[in-house]
Amino acid sequence: MNLKKKLLRESRLYVIVDKKVSAARPIFNIASKIKDSGADIIQLRDKESKKEFILKEAYKLRKLLTNTQTLFIINDYIDIAKLVDSDGIHLGQNDLPLDTARQLLGKDKIIGVSCHSLNQAIEAQKNQADYISIGPIFSTPTKPEYKAVGLDLIRKVKRAIHIPFFVIGGINENNINDIKSQGVKRAAVCRAILQARDISSATKYFYDKLH
Repeated sequence: MNLKKKLLRESRLYVIVDKKVSAARPIFNIASKIKDSGADIIQLRDKESKKEFILKEAYKLRKLLTNTQTLFIINDYIDIAKLVDSDGIHLGQNDLPLDTARQLLGKDKIIGVSCHSLNQAIEAQKNQADYISIGPIFSTPTKPEYKAVGLDLIRKVKRAIHIPFFVIGGINENNINDIKSQGVKRAAVCRAILQARDISSATKYFYDKLH
């Protein structure tokens, strides 16, 4: 197992830096604070900007996170992931097929997949995803097209999945203990950190909760 995949297995706090959610706050500044406050993984997600802008932001974050213990994942765009040599890519159910992404990125890169059901999780594991995200556990304006899957799915996934999985979707200070009560050790957080008044403190809070 290479170093990056070893770090993945040890990761607990996965922070999604979403351009739309961050609003006017510069992505680089947010990522710097999150990195320094304990995030194990940072994902760059930008579904709205032009590729040229996303590529520039990705290069900045790649430089920021090189030679650190924080993994850098690109959402969706495999061309950008290859260009900046990110640690891996995160794919949705309607994105590039996992086996194609593996051919393009190679066996050493991390590939994660969004899953919204037990069947999707089992399929992603069978296709050799390095990790999956399960959700949205709670309703979230970040993914309004998906209904909340609830805590019950976590219990099913725990029994069936042996690769790392991160719960995602509407996770905040008010429900993180509900997540922990299911024996969950990994969570992906977006809005509760990016829109916090103090991003560093919010990151540390979730880091402490999960570690």
